[in-house]
Amino acid sequence: MGIIRSGAIFPGNNFLAPVLNGTETIEVTMEQLSKYIRVAMAIILLGPFFFSGTGLSLTVKEEEDLSRQVLHSVNAQFEFIDDPVVVEYVNKIGGQVASYFPEQLFPYRFYVLNVDVYNAFAIPGGHIFIYSGLLAAMENEDELAGILGHEIAHVYCRHISQSIERSKKLQMAGIAGIAAGVLLGMTAGGEVGSAVTQGSMAATQSAMLAYTRENEIQADQLGLKYLDEAGYSGEGLLTILKKMRGKNWFNTDQIPTYLMTHPAIDDRIAYIDSWLEIMSKTSKPKPAIDSEAFNRVHMKIVAQYSDEKTVLANSTAAVSEHPDDPMARYQYGLILARVGQRDEAIGQLKMALEKRAFDPYILNDLGRIYFLEGHYQQALSILESVNSMIPDDAECLLYMGQTHAELDQLEKASNNFYTLVQKHPGYKQGYYFLGQTLGKQGNLADAHYYLGIYYLKDWDPKNAQIQFRQALKHTTDIERKQEIEKILSGMNPEKPKKNG
Repeated sequence: MGIIRSGAIFPGNNFLAPVLNGTETIEVTMEQLSKYIRVAMAIILLGPFFFSGTGLSLTVKEEEDLSRQVLHSVNAQFEFIDDPVVVEYVNKIGGQVASYFPEQLFPYRFYVLNVDVYNAFAIPGGHIFIYSGLLAAMENEDELAGILGHEIAHVYCRHISQSIERSKKLQMAGIAGIAAGVLLGMTAGGEVGSAVTQGSMAATQSAMLAYTRENEIQADQLGLKYLDEAGYSGEGLLTILKKMRGKNWFNTDQIPTYLMTHPAIDDRIAYIDSWLEIMSKTSKPKPAIDSEAFNRVHMKIVAQYSDEKTVLANSTAAVSEHPDDPMARYQYGLILARVGQRDEAIGQLKMALEKRAFDPYILNDLGRIYFLEGHYQQALSILESVNSMIPDDAECLLYMGQTHAELDQLEKASNNFYTLVQKHPGYKQGYYFLGQTLGKQGNLADAHYYLGIYYLKDWDPKNAQIQFRQALKHTTDIERKQEIEKILSGMNPEKPKKNG
């Protein structure tokens, strides 16, 4: 295959973009799934502690094939955040940093998992994950760029692939024990698996630590270099690592997952500290980063995905202490809406708008809450105003389309949803509502087609096949038929639907 420029990314959680854009099809047999599933689970839980029973290094093609298996496994175990405000922002920052790395073998895709712990990891093929808990702990864009730069460096150096080759030097009993511990930990409640894993790791720990410390320092070296070129300060990586270490020291029963899979934390902090001191004498000052986008995403992550009781208590206190702060009112309104207190939420957002009258994002959430309350005319008036300010905003298009549909303005609704899937192809909800609205208008060919894409993106091959086969019955477009037949030929009906 040809070299892909590192800055190329698929937007959002578009796992199956190669299927949908026609560049390739995914064929996964049960034999392949059996071959890779144990490796996939080990990657998820152990990060750089990556093993293979074969002991063979991965080719680029094998790494791409394995990445599909791992994506399926991650999807089965975790909830992905598909909020386009969050996902597109993380992809934007990750893509900016990645674009300064030399040409690479893989494009980069960035995902946010709804897990309230400190963690981030990379898997084969350029897929990088960050947990919502770690994102919520961050205070600025430099910290996010620092973590993503470090993970990009792991992919660039192909540390996972190299670790398979080096694992041949480790005792096979230790490898088997760790693999068993991973699987037992996932299937038997965790305690048995944890004991097996700890016992097995004792025999191989020395070799493992020497290897992974080297990886971590190398990833930091490259990450810092290209962060600097991308206009970010390495201070962000240093501060977020110190937060993780501080949490570890504060409560040893809650060691951040990131520190387990990314060891040598003190060595890394010392190295980054020294690097920053040197750079302060030679590097030009960095231009100021606009914090508005980060603050907006951070507020969403905290209000929508962090622990409800904690966020509600903190937001209540913040409004009490700073009653004139519109952003405190805004966050309080978001968490009130989340817990079902929508009338109170509307009041808080209106107070926030007294200070920020034309803030399209506060207005957008106000329109969304009016829609959820069934006040469709009020919702539509506000959302149309927002659309005039930020015409491509995904959430605005989604709720404006739903509002038109509730008011029986189906053509306007389908136009909103069509714009949504064109501008934000990774946002699967747009395909669902587009298909539903087209079906109500009697356009069965397109309705079944877009519902098929929705279920394909939702990792539900059974329902995707049903929809695509119905689309074939109704469509007269030759190119569309060929596209659907190609998608169907690459689907495996035996793939399980994700949990939850």
